[in-house]
Amino acid sequence: MIRDQGIKGSRGTASLADATPLFNDGLPFPVFPCFLDAGRLHAKSMSDTDLVFLSLSAVADLIRTKAASPVEVTRALLGRIDAVDPRLHGYVTVLHDRALEQARAAADEIAHGRYRGPLHGVPIAIKDLCATKGIRTTCASQIFADAVPDHDATVVAQLNAAGAVTLGKLNLTEFAYCGYHPARPAPVNPWDLRRWPGLSSSGSGAATAAGLCFASLGTDTGGSIRFPSAACGVVGLKPTYGRVSRFGVFPLADSFDHVGPITRSVTDAALVLGVIAGADAKDATSLSEPVPDYARALRLGVEGVRIGLDEAHCSVGVDPEVTGAILAAARLFAELGARMHPIRIPDALDAIEAYLPIFVAEAAVHHAQTYPARATEYGAAFRELLELGAQLRGVDHARAGVKRTEVSRHYADLFREVDLLLCPTLASAAPRVRDRSNEIDLVQASVHFTVPHDVTGNPTLSLPCGFNAAGLPLSLQLVGRHLDEALLCRAGYAYEQATPWHTRHPGL
Repeated sequence: MIRDQGIKGSRGTASLADATPLFNDGLPFPVFPCFLDAGRLHAKSMSDTDLVFLSLSAVADLIRTKAASPVEVTRALLGRIDAVDPRLHGYVTVLHDRALEQARAAADEIAHGRYRGPLHGVPIAIKDLCATKGIRTTCASQIFADAVPDHDATVVAQLNAAGAVTLGKLNLTEFAYCGYHPARPAPVNPWDLRRWPGLSSSGSGAATAAGLCFASLGTDTGGSIRFPSAACGVVGLKPTYGRVSRFGVFPLADSFDHVGPITRSVTDAALVLGVIAGADAKDATSLSEPVPDYARALRLGVEGVRIGLDEAHCSVGVDPEVTGAILAAARLFAELGARMHPIRIPDALDAIEAYLPIFVAEAAVHHAQTYPARATEYGAAFRELLELGAQLRGVDHARAGVKRTEVSRHYADLFREVDLLLCPTLASAAPRVRDRSNEIDLVQASVHFTVPHDVTGNPTLSLPCGFNAAGLPLSLQLVGRHLDEALLCRAGYAYEQATPWHTRHPGL
């Protein structure tokens, strides 16, 4: 854990990230005219704050063109972590020496013409639910407080193969459920340290928003890529179930668990997904379909794309500022050429009724060796979950499976009418955190936007769509057909390029 003191800064600072992109060698790498000289960015022209808030794709261009070294970029990020993370609690483990060693190796390979692609030499971070060989993987629990895996999760191995620099392991709720273990510090929201940072991938969302990594991995079982992304004002991409391998990622509930990127731009999410997606013989649920070039299709726009909007779904029980931002986004999509369709979203209660029995049963399976034998080592929230799993009747689980099939069919029918769905990610901006019940209230108000798409396995993209009167980020969610992440990214990119929201960053 890092113990240095944090630094102060101004709130809402605009960054240079994701200005109009140019395409180099067929890949989208944004470049910025104020640093441009003969087509090249100059890292020396930037302050460290400018550098750490660049998009991953912009940093990749700096590194690819040798305008910046992976070593200097990694040092800037490590310095930022040392200065800021003692207040943020985004990291469980920071890998100072290992990250610099990886950065030096990347710099040497690039200098000798062995460039691996847009993640090569770029500092990222990994949720501490993903196994990392020889590196502590705690799941933010006391049960695994000193666990050191002898293997990498597949997603970690893929990032390593792409040449990414791993800065460290990111904080989360205990075993990725809805409560933090009392023995461990909880992440805070970088926009306001008193505010909710989202659920289990909260360290990933907070660190990415605060400039402590250029991208991170999160997991989503009921909303935990999307909630932190929305609360912290960044982009979260939950892929189709099975699109990204879960091997080596400690399960919360197998049939709902997803792994995906959290980034500061849609381009970055597309680039990271392109690296981590694909079939994996170690994960029987992984999909064998070819992985498209998500980034290459970004600029195709949304002309003629059918986007469904249920205005009641976006307003009942939803903060008016959120509703207003979603309706404004719908108008903008129409101006960009999309065809907006009024629809009726299937009743989320059906999805939640299908979700809960399956969720608690699957969670209990993976803790059979430690619960109830080590019950006192669990935090209260997770212990309550395991108690529910132990009490579940088989008939309730079977009934939930039938209901899940019905919900999936209803959404499949809906996607015959439209190509994408538009809705909020959260019912409000991040509230102040008073106690655990306060967090649960927000989750209960928002799960009808997230849980259905874990039940059906459809891919979703969350991205900033404005700020409320208190200066806190708001978020929209796009939902697509199975394996249509490319269209999600196209639509998200079109919206992002027409709005300024992704250029604002918290002033820690």
